[in-house]
Amino acid sequence: MDEKKTKAIALKGRRKKHKDRKKTLILLSMVAPTSIWLILLRYIPLFGIVIAFKNYKVYTKAPTLINNVIHSKWVGFKNFFFIFATTDSLKFIRNTVCYNLVFILCGLILSVSFAIMLNEITHKFVAKTYQTLMFFPYFISWVVASYFVAALLDPSNGLITRFQLEHFGAATDFYNNPKPWPVILTLSSIWKNTGYSTILYLAAITGIDTSLYEAAAIDGATKWQQIKYVTIPNLRTMISILLIMDIGKIFNSDFGLFYNIPQNSGPLFSVTQTIDTYVYRALMQTNNISNSTAASLFQNVIGFICIMIANTIVKKIDEDSSLF
Repeated sequence: MDEKKTKAIALKGRRKKHKDRKKTLILLSMVAPTSIWLILLRYIPLFGIVIAFKNYKVYTKAPTLINNVIHSKWVGFKNFFFIFATTDSLKFIRNTVCYNLVFILCGLILSVSFAIMLNEITHKFVAKTYQTLMFFPYFISWVVASYFVAALLDPSNGLITRFQLEHFGAATDFYNNPKPWPVILTLSSIWKNTGYSTILYLAAITGIDTSLYEAAAIDGATKWQQIKYVTIPNLRTMISILLIMDIGKIFNSDFGLFYNIPQNSGPLFSVTQTIDTYVYRALMQTNNISNSTAASLFQNVIGFICIMIANTIVKKIDEDSSLF
């Protein structure tokens, strides 16, 4: 009898192990695609960082990446001065930082506002329709968006320019006049990206305990007071996390926005040139991969420092709202 019990227990243990192993394999299969993507596209390419410290040359005898990197000469931090080598460096660094600050501020205010308004819509079909319409521009590439902008600003057939000609007798040559472009670029960024942030904030709002609103209503709170004292305080963590992540990208610009929307127009470089577009244009002219790699590494290091500083500040104000 004891032997049968022992065999039954052993069999039960083997079945449990088999079941646990199967469950583990299922979970691993779910994680595998993302893990492979991270390893192939994020971690393995980190080897290329050494190019930033070398004078990268292509060797005709064995023109493989590894061979080229190994035989290229070390130049230390020489490539990092590439960003500051031009007299316009302060302009495009200023453009990069200032545009990002404007985008962060406008994006935060508009996204939170739209999320609150969408949450107040009681008709589900109408709410879903608005969400879809707001989210749709996020999936449109900047190449396509540039044609939308051109349809409005084209010197000969643009909707705005034709309106100006008909009503004022003269039209603005937008692609040769830098003055209106800070506004145009800001509006383009808001149009394309606000919907995505709105959905994130809306998801956070729907997760707020409804009993808080019920208690506020019983206490006589108006709708605005409910938003002020219930909704916005409960969005604090989401706002802080997204702000920290955005601040980490303050030295990076949306290349498609600043390159495609102005259609690479030279007269607009004073207000549309950013670090990313400058590096790309320099790479196309000089074909110097080392300089572009150094510029990219510089941006990411500065971004990491900004994230650490922002996270430290947020942690001192409200520890629960920090990233780590």
